[in-house]
Order: sequence, then C-alpha cells, then structure tokens
Amino acid sequence: MAQIGSITISPALINTACAWASNLDQLRDLHSSPFTGAVTTRTSTLKGYNEISSCGVVFANSSTSSLNSYGYSPLPLPSYIDWVREILSDAVASFNVKPVKPFILSITACSAEELSSMIALVQNLRSTPKFAPLVAIELNTSCPNVSSASPSGYIPPSIYPLLRALSETHMQDKSLTIGLKLPPYTYRGQFDAMLSMLKEFNYEDADRGQRNSFAFLTCTNTLGNSLLFPEQVIETLATANESRDKEFAVPTAVGGLAGDAIHALSLGNVYTFDRLLHAENHSGDGLRGISIIGVGGVTSPAALMRMRKAGASVVGVATLLGKEGVKAFELLSN
Repeated sequence: MAQIGSITISPALINTACAWASNLDQLRDLHSSPFTGAVTTRTSTLKGYNEISSCGVVFANSSTSSLNSYGYSPLPLPSYIDWVREILSDAVASFNVKPVKPFILSITACSAEELSSMIALVQNLRSTPKFAPLVAIELNTSCPNVSSASPSGYIPPSIYPLLRALSETHMQDKSLTIGLKLPPYTYRGQFDAMLSMLKEFNYEDADRGQRNSFAFLTCTNTLGNSLLFPEQVIETLATANESRDKEFAVPTAVGGLAGDAIHALSLGNVYTFDRLLHAENHSGDGLRGISIIGVGGVTSPAALMRMRKAGASVVGVATLLGKEGVKAFELLSN
C-alpha cells in the first residue's frame, strides 16, 4: 500500500497512461482487477488529439519491449471524466469490504489557460465529496511522438506556467493530488533543473510543515527517436502481410521505446530522483514528500522488485499490459 497525497494505492501496482487505457471497457477492466491499486487514464487533451494512421505499436520479438508512435488520446478529457464518474459511481454503490480504488487522470495542454479549463473539469468531478479522495491529476510532460512539440519535461522552464496553474489550484484545495510524468533523463543537470523548478512550489503547511504542490513523479515515459525494423518485431495476424512491404516496424520509422529495452535507464531515473529528493540539503524541505511511481520495463516480478529497490513507492506497467492484457498484473503479483 502507498499513500500519495490524498489517494491510497493498494496494492502499489498500477497501469500507466497508455493506449491500453483508452476507452470505457479498458478502464473498467483495469479498475475491476484485484491486482491493480489505481487506474491511470490515457493522456487526454481538452478537445482530443488528431490520431492519424501512422499511430500504432509493435512488440519486439527478442524481449518484452515495444515501440509506439502514438501521441495523446483522440478522445477529449470530458469523455474520460464521464467514464471515471460512471465507474466510480458503480464502485461506490456496490462498496462492501475493500475501499474503492482511485483514478489518476493523465492530461496535457499547450497553455496555462487551456490547462486551467481542464483542471476546472477535474475539480468539478471532485466536487462530489465521495469522489474527492479518488481522483488525482498527472500532467504528461514527456510524449516524444508529437512532432509539433518537444517533450516539455526536457525543458523545465517551458512548463513553468503549467505547473503554476496546477499549484494555484492545489493551494486552493490541498486535497488535490498532482503529479508529473517525466521523460527519461540521461545526465545529472536534467534532474537538478527539474528539482530546482519544483522547489519553487514548496509552501508551509501549519500542521505538516513544508510541503510541495506536487505529490509524485512518474519516471519514466518512453524513450523517443527509437527505431525497429520489421524483422525485429512480432508479426500479428493484422500486419503479417503488410510488414513484408514495410521499411520500418512503425510507419513513422522512429517512435517511443518501452519495456525491457529501457528498464536499466528507468531504474536509474527512479534511483537518482529518490536519492536527490532525500538528500541532506533537502532536510525539512517539501521535496522530501514527493513520491515516485517507477515505470519502464516492469515485465516480471523481479523487475517490479528492482523498481521498489531503486526507490519507487508505486510501480507502473504499460508494455506488459499491452502484450498480456489485464492478467499482466496477476503475473507480476505472483
């Protein structure tokens, strides 16, 4: 079990924002599983992302790795809010012994104004008292497949206005749990820059001392600009005939790499953030209260344990979910 902000995640195993958490049926199946402690929606925008034919995913044939060219969900945030409301209403109505598991709404926006509109929609959902401790926000700063915008998590100053909008809402409602989904970092300066910016959102809480507006970091998203050829991936019934004529495994050639192939890098990100957040110079600092959701190559129980050893409070899964379906969480729990 893990307590992150106002949400309780038990067991401390979740799905991450991905194509396999796109619609009502997928979200309902994830929420119904006894092996998930929370459900993360696919990252949505206010009006929906233009998903074209070059968006897709393939699985490697030599490891449990994947390459995807997806951007954000083609469905708008209001659709996810309606589905979350429906699932939570059903769960609360049939509540018996186990507490109702929470949802993490993964969202992103181009401007603070647009993000503020999205936050207002989430807060409207949370205005129902029984839903308030069951809904959190994750700002995705790290999708590498959107050609019109670089992952803002690599350029912390570019997302400052978005973080300020989120922080202002948290200061008005400190029960709102907010996190950031980050890209894979490869050198120390990137970690320092992100933490330096987050430190600006520390504040003094009369009862709990120094806190930060942000409760968690999800580390990491996929590694962009990665390439696989057709002979490196598993052929499906739908793509077997097409793949013989393809030059690359996905139509865009490059995409976001996930699964076993980025496990070591993701572990390093989790470990480095955990070490820096709990460094002596942050003693009494609000940064020490930030939790880490460890993601990347969690394809076996051993990989899950490595994430926890590296410092993750909660472990997230995507590639194995795509390959095995919801039973992936049972496999990991074993």
